[in-house]
Amino acid sequence: MYTRPDAVPADPAGPLTLVAPVAPGVTPPAGSLRDRVYAELRAAVLDGGFGTRERLSDVRLAARFGVSRTPVREALARLLADGLIERGDGGFHVTVLGLAQLKDLYELRVTLELRGIARAIEDPSVRHDPAVLGAELERWYAMRERSPAPDPRFVVQDERFHAELSRASGNPALTDALVAVGERIRRVRRYDFLTEDRVRTTVAEHIEIMELVRDGRLDEAYRALHAHVGDSMDVVLERARRAMTQRALHADDHP
Repeated sequence: MYTRPDAVPADPAGPLTLVAPVAPGVTPPAGSLRDRVYAELRAAVLDGGFGTRERLSDVRLAARFGVSRTPVREALARLLADGLIERGDGGFHVTVLGLAQLKDLYELRVTLELRGIARAIEDPSVRHDPAVLGAELERWYAMRERSPAPDPRFVVQDERFHAELSRASGNPALTDALVAVGERIRRVRRYDFLTEDRVRTTVAEHIEIMELVRDGRLDEAYRALHAHVGDSMDVVLERARRAMTQRALHADDHP
């Protein structure tokens, strides 16, 4: 089940810190060595920590994490099963999505995003959790006051907004699916936040959408969210193309 990131930068305009998701008020277990290596390696893959042509050597990764090669190999096997890395002639590399795959995932993301509000429109008994909405709105109000600097890592904050909006609608399975799709396209979407205008627009649109949901104006919220994530497949495809172009321009950048 999706759980909300418990730690967020105190200054929304300051550096963005990637943190492990934990349930509010719960101290996560230490976990096994293999789980820790898998979690850290997975985070590095998702957050662009490796170049698109960089070979994921178990020897170098073992040295990086200060462990033997066994937990690294197990982590690589799990990431391969997750579809986040692929095996080539030279070893393991981060999976690079083609335009067709990216388009499919963007389309799925739009569908999942809209479903959270649609189910509340269709069933009057479904109510968005006001506590979840209120807490997330406070974060974005703070960002409106002090707009974060353009940064590829802003995508993590963007993903959190959409996950919390979905979580507020009360269907954990829907939220889990949305989070999974968001992670698959993160390496590309992170290049969608390289300009001040894009960041400011995102902040403003997030606030508008969540305020509409909070106020029960669900039809308006649905339309606003649809426009925000892509109100036509032409828009979605263009965003996918643009994101891929940015990724190509920054192919070997590291955060």
